[in-house]
Amino acid sequence: MPVTPFDYAPDLRSDQEFVTEPSDPEDERIEVGVVIVGGGPAGLACAIRLMQLLEEEPQLQESLGEVPVALVEKGKATGSHLLSGAMMEPSAMRKLFPDVDESEWPTFGTVEKDSVYFMTKRRAVPLRPTPPPFRNHGNHVTSVAQLGRWMGEKAEEAGVYVLPETAAASLLVEEGVVRGVRTGDKGRGRDGQELSNFEPGSDLIGRATVLAEGTQGHLAGAAIGHFDMASDEPPQWELGVKEVWDVERPLDRVIHTLGWPLRFGAKYREFGGSFIYPMGEDRVSMGLVTGLDYRDATFSVHDVLQEFKTHPMIRKILAGGKRVAWGAKTIPSGGYWAMPERLSAPGLCIAGDSASMVNIPKLKGVHLAMHAGMFAAETIFAALKRGDTTDLSAYDEMVRDSVIDRDIHRSRNMRQPFAKGFLVGGAVANMMEISGGRFPGGRWHTHDDAAVDVFVGDRDKSYPKPDGKYTFDKLSSVFATGNATRDDAPNHIRIQKDVPLELALMWQNMCPAQVYEVPEEALEEGNGKLDAERKVELQITPSNCV
Repeated sequence: MPVTPFDYAPDLRSDQEFVTEPSDPEDERIEVGVVIVGGGPAGLACAIRLMQLLEEEPQLQESLGEVPVALVEKGKATGSHLLSGAMMEPSAMRKLFPDVDESEWPTFGTVEKDSVYFMTKRRAVPLRPTPPPFRNHGNHVTSVAQLGRWMGEKAEEAGVYVLPETAAASLLVEEGVVRGVRTGDKGRGRDGQELSNFEPGSDLIGRATVLAEGTQGHLAGAAIGHFDMASDEPPQWELGVKEVWDVERPLDRVIHTLGWPLRFGAKYREFGGSFIYPMGEDRVSMGLVTGLDYRDATFSVHDVLQEFKTHPMIRKILAGGKRVAWGAKTIPSGGYWAMPERLSAPGLCIAGDSASMVNIPKLKGVHLAMHAGMFAAETIFAALKRGDTTDLSAYDEMVRDSVIDRDIHRSRNMRQPFAKGFLVGGAVANMMEISGGRFPGGRWHTHDDAAVDVFVGDRDKSYPKPDGKYTFDKLSSVFATGNATRDDAPNHIRIQKDVPLELALMWQNMCPAQVYEVPEEALEEGNGKLDAERKVELQITPSNCV
């Protein structure tokens, strides 16, 4: 009988568990003007734009109290949880910072050259002319982490109160209206016990709340469920692993690749590609992204990236270099049809990756997130002026009548055909591009990543042995992130541990940070044979999570 991850999903109802009413006595609540969750491009753009607008209305700003805008960020600083290396279209930066010269942006300049290659194990065949989704002339290469730090400084200069190292644990809803968030407790042990440095969370109350948590934000998921905002189509995700390298020779172009080391067949469902971006004269950012609906339990994005680096063209770029950073994150890839049906609820807006605002063919979402954050700010500002922030539906209208909707709608049916394999998916994607998104028309349904049945193949046989110079194992990569999570920190991972071996192997290989492990004795007991009836207890190391 086929095994799917969906069959072993944890018993979690986020719309019930992470939605609650304010519980602090009124005199102990932290009252602010507007609450923003997330110090990424969407949240920071929202905060900065809102302060720009409030500066024009000093009386309104004064009415919001000492803290007109509060931004909650779980990292040590804005940008802490962002990965380096991205292509950024400049439209949002120009709108948000009209008086800042582009030479002062935290970027590595504009793109002058593009190259796209179709890869085999030994060859790299250039695709000419450059396919339209990969044309980046005039776009900026940036470190998203550096962008987050820079925007965080601009936000604080504008008067935004940033709360670093603060998690938003619950969404506060009262009489059907979002009132803010409850921050997480600090100083708890692995089993939830209070330690000597324990600090309870607080109710952070605002007249409006913006959720810009990024990919798979738990409060956005809770809000979407609680207010019935979800699309009829399930969300989909991709997993990306990035590395930053110091190199001896400058890279003069942006590189994208298709093909190897991913496999073409529909049997495998390995959708994705890789990129290499120049970050100045002596540094590059590289990575590999693939959909999470692949089927082979031995597929590992981290190890496939290591294999990618054995290609002669890639090895030439990295020759004599040194890896200086590593990271991994998921990316929403469901596209237009998987976006929430509504992006606002009473007292609430959702922006950026939390709302699946990513153009998958172009691998771009930074500028879309920033535009969404600014739209949320403008909507909330207008609501504050009229004295009622309950109805924020104008935000939906602004997004749907903007570059965000146009950009993502154009590629609305691009992702789905790749379920039939690379060749079929590639052909349909080309027709979509040629027709300006008109073909294929209609609404192509998406599928839940977790509903794909799993098999145990032999993908792991081709992974290179880590040499510590060009190729690396998972644990040394986690160390390279500077991850300082306490070993006795509370476990934030919800997963069924007693699962079929096929699924346990899939999760073990899937996670780039080696959070999940199948015990050696479990493999030895079966003498290498898989039994659909046999289950194993998965071992979990939450502190590895990045």
